[in-house]
Amino acid sequence: MPDLRLLSHFAREIFSRQRPQRIPEPVLLMDDPAQVEAFARAGREDGVIGQIYLLHSVQLCGLIRPGDRVIDLACGPATQLAQVARLNPQASFLGIDLAPAMLADARRHIAAQGLANVELAAGDMTDLRGIADASADVVMSTFALHHLPDTAALARCFGEIRRVLKPGGRVYLADFGRLRRDATMRFMSHRFADLQGPLFTTDFHNSLRAAFSLEDYRAAFPTLGPGLRLIPSPLAPFMVIIRSPAVQRVPQSARAEMRRLWQALPRFQRMDFEELRHAYKTRLHFIPGIR
Repeated sequence: MPDLRLLSHFAREIFSRQRPQRIPEPVLLMDDPAQVEAFARAGREDGVIGQIYLLHSVQLCGLIRPGDRVIDLACGPATQLAQVARLNPQASFLGIDLAPAMLADARRHIAAQGLANVELAAGDMTDLRGIADASADVVMSTFALHHLPDTAALARCFGEIRRVLKPGGRVYLADFGRLRRDATMRFMSHRFADLQGPLFTTDFHNSLRAAFSLEDYRAAFPTLGPGLRLIPSPLAPFMVIIRSPAVQRVPQSARAEMRRLWQALPRFQRMDFEELRHAYKTRLHFIPGIR
């Protein structure tokens, strides 16, 4: 059954005229060990937002071909990166992040997963000078853009993505969109507060307040180049996805692993995954099922 409280908040979002000011996170560089640990724990496959990472992995597997070079911008503790790399063992991955504590946690996670197709490096997603022009087949990033300080930095990031992509390269970017009502932000961040802990809840709330608006994304969007889609979540832009069209069906080997991951989720997360997948079904966007 759909969460009626969530639908009620989103209905009020539609008619609200509030436009809260964007408030960048107090710590734009998430490098506090406790913050890193809380963020990593929530996103792991048995974490409270594991279904969201799986939703992104399903879509990324339609963009990544064997032999591709994939760059993950602001990879954090490599939660998304490790999952996608495991699902695509014939592609190579480079994860970059500015925060030493995040990279340290990412290295531990990659080693624990036994992944030989992933490299990690320090780097700024607005200045990829260490990466050659037209050298990447895919650029991905999840839940990182809101760490950028302003719309100028967002445009620089998009410009760098376009520079490093090969002709015909693919993009998958997903992050929060700024909601209009503070009450909705608080509801979303505290929805599973009893499961995710106070530190992650606070960081989640700060992230929603720091998110770019749909108008901000639309203004910077042309910098990425042609052929991409900007897709906000239905009813309210809680999540915004910028992506290339799929170039393949999800391989059977990846589907089997995705099914295992989905079945391992608690029931409420499986329901949340399916609700999000069906909510995103539009003429321009389709997320494959994995059951």
